Amino acid sequence: MSSALSAAVRRPAVPATLSVVRLAGAAGLLLFAVATGVVLSKHPLPLTLVLAFGVGLLGTLALALARYDAAVGLGIFLLAAVRIEPAPTDMILFVVIAVAFVTGRFYIRRVPLIVAVLLSIFLALNMLASVELIDLGRGATFFAITLYLVIFALWLTGYVHSAHTARVVLRAYLAAAIFSATIAVLALFVAFPGHDFLVRGPRAQGLFKDPNVLGPFLVPAALMLLEETVAPRLLRARLATKLVGLSILTIGILFAFSRAAWLNYVIGAFVMFCILSLRRGGGRRAVTFVVSGVSAAAVLFAALALTSSFTFLSERARFQSYDVQRFGAQLSGIELVSKYPLGIGPGQFEQISPISAHSTYVRALSEEGVLGLLVLLTLLLLTLVFASRNAILGRDTYGIGSAALLAAWCGLLANSVFIDTLHWRHLWFLAALIWAGAARSVTQHPKGQTWSPPRHRSTRSARYGHR
Repeated sequence: MSSALSAAVRRPAVPATLSVVRLAGAAGLLLFAVATGVVLSKHPLPLTLVLAFGVGLLGTLALALARYDAAVGLGIFLLAAVRIEPAPTDMILFVVIAVAFVTGRFYIRRVPLIVAVLLSIFLALNMLASVELIDLGRGATFFAITLYLVIFALWLTGYVHSAHTARVVLRAYLAAAIFSATIAVLALFVAFPGHDFLVRGPRAQGLFKDPNVLGPFLVPAALMLLEETVAPRLLRARLATKLVGLSILTIGILFAFSRAAWLNYVIGAFVMFCILSLRRGGGRRAVTFVVSGVSAAAVLFAALALTSSFTFLSERARFQSYDVQRFGAQLSGIELVSKYPLGIGPGQFEQISPISAHSTYVRALSEEGVLGLLVLLTLLLLTLVFASRNAILGRDTYGIGSAALLAAWCGLLANSVFIDTLHWRHLWFLAALIWAGAARSVTQHPKGQTWSPPRHRSTRSARYGHR
């Protein structure tokens, strides 16, 4: 089983498959541009914003041509701002990916073939289900965003192929998450200009559409920073600096008051603790993990006490009245399958139900049918297998810890039961980092990221954790 999986991961894409993926990528970029035009035609912008938009695209193009990694870092940093779709990060990364296509830096051969095949099938099922579209404009826009995110994940998988590129991505993502958590929590308690834009009632929202997106966006960042605290690789910051960053992220997750995000974080932290404890030197790392966790918990308690938020916290932890409506919407989505076995088409759930799906799995089932759900589940579970295998072998993603990636993915899978995550940029971001790690050669492992090998193995095997 292990050898078969390795073959599926490492097998390079055949030329025909490569051509198809490139053609699909070009079509996807074109469709994304058309979808952007449709959105702008329905919601016209003032002339000054249009000019600023044009100047921004030209500036991004110049930056991508002159400083490609800097443009990538800017696009990843803007993952923290997705209030509208297409979002600013999409504009930046659209240009970056287009430049990658033209300059030969779209390394599709680094993507596991089985992943590319599953993604292609899922997109094909989206198009097949489109025969049932009710709102053609909504369907085209929704599918264009899905297609763009697939291309983004494929591109990012190929981009992260060294410690340098992994550092660019990790630093930009952590900076975005810490900045987003900081301004969102401050906006709850400090009435600075525009603070209302960053909150929804007593909940931190940041530059996302919903607090339920902000919290899960911060969770993988917190777990990655936590592993960097326990086993430093890419970040040269001091321990105190990392603990401050971890505390800010944890406070941000708390004050988003998203129960799904809390579940996400708890599952991720538990999985990560188990993995780190079982590795060589696990006792020391477990102690560091516990100390970091206790420090973050102390900061949380102090923040709740200073802001008098214990009452609201207890209220949010209970069953809410609108939960009945959410589960009712999920039930209606399941019932749609009997009438539309191939699905009702991308983005059509809200055209039939007054409430959103609130589940990635229910959306896939209702919009792409049983086959669509099966393909998506296969992709998600395969990614879980890759993440688990990376963690067991000690195979990080060029310095981005495999324990954190597995933990974050487990949390997101649980989160997706209660929230629709299909268009979350950080879902595809995290998947791409796992795929990039899965495609690595085992011989490239750095020290300090391995399970303890039996004594009879060679010195080289013991050092790199070969099996």
